[in-house]
Amino acid sequence: MWIDSHVHLDAPEFDADREAVVARARAAGVQQMVLPAVAAFNFEAVREQAHAHGFAYALGIHPLYIMQAKEQDLSLLDALLSQYRDDPRLVAVGEIGLDFFVPGLDPARQQFFYREQLKLARQHGLPVILHVRRSADQLLAGLRRVAAQGLGVAGIAHAFNGSDQQARHFVEMGFKLGFGGTLTFERSLQIRRLAGSLPESALVLETDAPDIPPHWLYQTAAARAAGDGPGSRNEPGELPRIAESLAQLRGWDLAQTAAVTTANVLAALPKLQALA
Repeated sequence: MWIDSHVHLDAPEFDADREAVVARARAAGVQQMVLPAVAAFNFEAVREQAHAHGFAYALGIHPLYIMQAKEQDLSLLDALLSQYRDDPRLVAVGEIGLDFFVPGLDPARQQFFYREQLKLARQHGLPVILHVRRSADQLLAGLRRVAAQGLGVAGIAHAFNGSDQQARHFVEMGFKLGFGGTLTFERSLQIRRLAGSLPESALVLETDAPDIPPHWLYQTAAARAAGDGPGSRNEPGELPRIAESLAQLRGWDLAQTAAVTTANVLAALPKLQALA
């Protein structure tokens, strides 16, 4: 069995054929997915999709949405985490984190929402799903501050693209690191090196669909603008083929790759074990 640890199944890119996307994923052996929210506007949408299809979900405010978010959205998040605390499909707080790549995002505001959501995760006894983009050191600093208060939090560092040292620090703090479509590009030297050298217990697989397409779906901006080719939308059904890249890097067969990465997701998101 494969578990896609990060899918935005509620995204509008899937509105026309969501049922077919899920059917293709299941036919490919992807039997479980984790659907993270990105803002208050889709808290209920991810929950509804998870229940409709038998998947899991996470609730959180993504750093790319914090400029539109209101502080009362944190109160709503707190209330929903309480309301759905007995929902077996609610497995994490996410997608939360920091993004210092996209221009125009207030760093202090990002840090505030990140810090407050870490506190909510610990308060509600849930792991986190972290957005990491040019922000690994700052994310680690926030985790250390929470841990220093006796409120340690672990989970998954999604789409990890940091250094060897940063990866080691996340692993030491109990995090699993997510690898997806970028792994399939031969020029992704650092990501491929990490995937091949980290302890096997640190690796989880994801698609981030509809984003981060693997190399066989990738289009240049010019090709997308011209409408050439089949399009670059990623799907959860691509996960087993993405896993082939990890298997090659580790010297594993696909059965071992599925077994290891599935066990790691279940360890990172303990409530998911009841759904596997």
